[in-house]
Amino acid sequence: MEQILRPLYQERASQETTLGVILVEKREDISPITDTFDSILLIITKENETPVFTKHYTYFDKKAAMHIITEKQLHKWLLLGTNRKIVDWLFNGRVIYDRNEFMEKLKTELKEYPFYGRKIKMGLEFAKLIRRYLEGKMFFEEKNYLDAYHHMVESLHHLARLAVLENGLPPEVTVWSQVKKMEPAIYKLYEELISSDEPLDKRLELLFLASEFFIHSRTQDGSRHIREVMERQSSWTIQELHEQEELKNYSSNLEVLIEFLIEKDLIAINGVKTKSESIFHRYYLVKQ
Repeated sequence: MEQILRPLYQERASQETTLGVILVEKREDISPITDTFDSILLIITKENETPVFTKHYTYFDKKAAMHIITEKQLHKWLLLGTNRKIVDWLFNGRVIYDRNEFMEKLKTELKEYPFYGRKIKMGLEFAKLIRRYLEGKMFFEEKNYLDAYHHMVESLHHLARLAVLENGLPPEVTVWSQVKKMEPAIYKLYEELISSDEPLDKRLELLFLASEFFIHSRTQDGSRHIREVMERQSSWTIQELHEQEELKNYSSNLEVLIEFLIEKDLIAINGVKTKSESIFHRYYLVKQ
């Protein structure tokens, strides 16, 4: 396979900006990990005109995809967890070119999984969990049970990923297989929601009660990243928080997370007078 595909990556490997090349081969007949392609060539470059450049090829009765991505884009995906198959490719793919041991160092870094990166990921998953949980609860109270069910399935996925991160591992595509071993109570909750014979409203009611416990027990760790960032200055406007580089990744979930942490007494509000006597600016600070 490598011999056939070599002409595709050889020219790239000779360029100084190319850091590494990985070959990923399909492991099952139906393989979503490789987007159903027989082979994937992942080429990582120091810089490129576009962060992600993709080409598709046919050889004999097979098909291959080549993805050329920048180092910056790769780190963004790894940090945010928005491209889960990338982790699989890095761990299970075969390194066929490695400039200055870039790939070897990257794999070692992923295995050791620095705590700082884990804190950011935990914060992002916790924020998504809170958003989905609150939306699910709203739909439940409105008796829109199918919409509530959809949001609670999503919230359980974020809870599962958070549980895996707590155990010091990156969540894989098969996150429920990981959770079944690490956090059987969360797995049982998911199982009960999707397969119980109880009426949907009863299943959701029990799930909300259990979810409150799981969220409460994870609030300190899940909010550690945002609170550590906020401790760097005495108080923040919401605009300053949105513009802070590390918090940009929270995106639309930032404000709902802050309001949740205010309710949990972990973030405080400082009211600053405006020109109007009855209106105050809201400044946010970490509760000591």
